[in-house]
Amino acid sequence: MKSVVVGSIAMLSLMTFGGADKALDALPRPEYPRPQFVREAWINLNGKWSFEFDFGQSGTHEGRMLQKSKGFSKSITVPFCPESSLSGVGYKDFIPALWYHRKIQIPANWQGKRVYINFGGVDYEAEIYVDSVSVGYHAGGSSSFSVDLTRYVKAGSTHDLVVRVKDDILGGDQPGGKQSWRFKSYACSYTRTTGIWQTVWLEAVDGSGLASCRIVPDYDNSAFVFTPSFLSDKAKRLKITVKTADGKMAGGVDVVAASGIAVKVPLSEFRPWAPGSAHLYDIVYEVYNAKGDVVDVVKSYAGLRKISIEDGRICLNNKPVYLRFVLDQGFYPDGIWTAPSDAALKRDIELSMAAGFNGARLHQKVFEERFHYWADKLGYLTWAEMSSWGAEPNNIKAARNFIPEWCEVVRRDLNHPSIIAWTPFNETWKKENILEHQRTQNDVYDLTKALDPTRPINSSSGEIHAKTDLWTIHNYYRAPKLKEIDTPDGTVWTRDKSYDKIPYARYDGQPYLIDEFGGLGWIGPDRKKAADNTWGYGNSIKTEEEFFDILKKEVDVILESKNICGYCYTQLTDVEQEQNGVYYYDRVKKFNTEKFKAIFGVDPKREPWTK
Repeated sequence: MKSVVVGSIAMLSLMTFGGADKALDALPRPEYPRPQFVREAWINLNGKWSFEFDFGQSGTHEGRMLQKSKGFSKSITVPFCPESSLSGVGYKDFIPALWYHRKIQIPANWQGKRVYINFGGVDYEAEIYVDSVSVGYHAGGSSSFSVDLTRYVKAGSTHDLVVRVKDDILGGDQPGGKQSWRFKSYACSYTRTTGIWQTVWLEAVDGSGLASCRIVPDYDNSAFVFTPSFLSDKAKRLKITVKTADGKMAGGVDVVAASGIAVKVPLSEFRPWAPGSAHLYDIVYEVYNAKGDVVDVVKSYAGLRKISIEDGRICLNNKPVYLRFVLDQGFYPDGIWTAPSDAALKRDIELSMAAGFNGARLHQKVFEERFHYWADKLGYLTWAEMSSWGAEPNNIKAARNFIPEWCEVVRRDLNHPSIIAWTPFNETWKKENILEHQRTQNDVYDLTKALDPTRPINSSSGEIHAKTDLWTIHNYYRAPKLKEIDTPDGTVWTRDKSYDKIPYARYDGQPYLIDEFGGLGWIGPDRKKAADNTWGYGNSIKTEEEFFDILKKEVDVILESKNICGYCYTQLTDVEQEQNGVYYYDRVKKFNTEKFKAIFGVDPKREPWTK
């Protein structure tokens, strides 16, 4: 039976299985969650689930919780974590374990297909059960994963789905990002996220369908290089069609289906991707079986752009680009790690661009794929970062947990043109076991480079560096003391004076960036402190005029530096008690945005920088 391509990526992002007869406005986060790998046959599982806390972590003892696996006593709205108000729960204390349940109905016309359940994110350990049978397990709170349910479900039938979650944020061995290690949020740590926090969905796929496809833009030769992977060797041919955003044929190929074999597709229409001109090519993959039938159709997109390093500068499409970044932590008052809507993800980018920034360092959180989609669409540059805090690189067990999850993150997101660098770690200043510390960083660098040799790696934002393609520092000094970032000998400033005693940590001409500075605290006269421990860098600022005077002087110091090739200002929005954002936590303006744009929208007054 031949498949039929239905709709466009934009249309599919609003579809659930069964068409438009379902009230989408009643379904939380209804949009298709994986916009670079879109299939027609899918079911969004967001909405009301039942759940039960398991504070004693005894739910697996003699199958205690599974005996209740047809429904638990409490209700929660997925994909929002139980700590959030949008979940309908709002429980803020530590949650070592909990159990979820809902019914799943497998459509009759999925007969003969593989059935996958996909999780955008579950923090931290997840075990999946169907009808009380364990069918899959995943460790990693920030990476997406899939479980093949084919053996355990039947087309046309209804089944009980249970998800067991375990989250040991206090154990010190798992990445947790900015989740608080105390009952209360404090300093740079905020409300925790436990359990399901991104969209859950079912998907029907032919057994010989496309598993994944790596897309590498070959900017200099006006081509894309595709490296597909298939679910089985029953896939016989792969057809790739590339069109411009306005539907003009740009290239294509029809080849033997072979996993891991790269295929180059020259483009007849050269339309590069860059801020201000973020052209995206539409891509369709069609997989054929031995009979010549189309058994799988996947829609995607890609941007033609190049990231390189030349003479200590970061280059986009062979031209130096000055990074005017903002720190974005991706927290929301009502959803914590989960945006309340797809529109909220887009709006955060628009707010940043309105304030003059050309990109963001996505800080201590793995952002969902829909955020990257909007960054791709809007021409917004980003550095993707792991939620590394909580997993010390000095610790072998922590490294064991960190490495596979980080690899999953890179594999998932490496096709997004907006991502121009990887940041595995942040502020790895603790070095109780310096040799293990450096070993972990070097291993992560090498694995990341093996997965994606096309992007630079910022091994540890703000030091301590091991192998790294970018040299980054954090400095919250005020002008004129901030001028210390320009050292007398023209090298780099560092807070750690023991670098000479640390293996591999040597500055070797990498692009030099200050990827945290500023953080000016401000609470308007019409606002109250968020908490009794509210803070920001420079809380003594009294007036709007003083605020912008301090801000401009700091940015001017950085722009005047002959060594610095980019910055990242802390931060886009307030986050709970940390009230040093350009915007308040609810995304309301603090000041006239044009005043920020007049400062952050300026490039250095020298060549060869380009906006």
